[in-house]
Amino acid sequence: MTAPVWQKSSYCAQGNSCVHVAAHNGTVRLTESGDPTGAILRTTPAALGALLRTLKEERLRG
Repeated sequence: MTAPVWQKSSYCAQGNSCVHVAAHNGTVRLTESGDPTGAILRTTPAALGALLRTLKEERLRG
């Protein structure tokens, strides 16, 4: 089994508090840069997409 390939969020800039994302075996994985091998959230692409759409809609509503 291959290990996930992590990518740093483009919103991270130069800080230490970043979100890392990996697509792996049909799931999406998220972790934070302070402890990338610690807590890893696993979800489906559809569920992550729904979360992101909801967050964007809430941001637009202000």
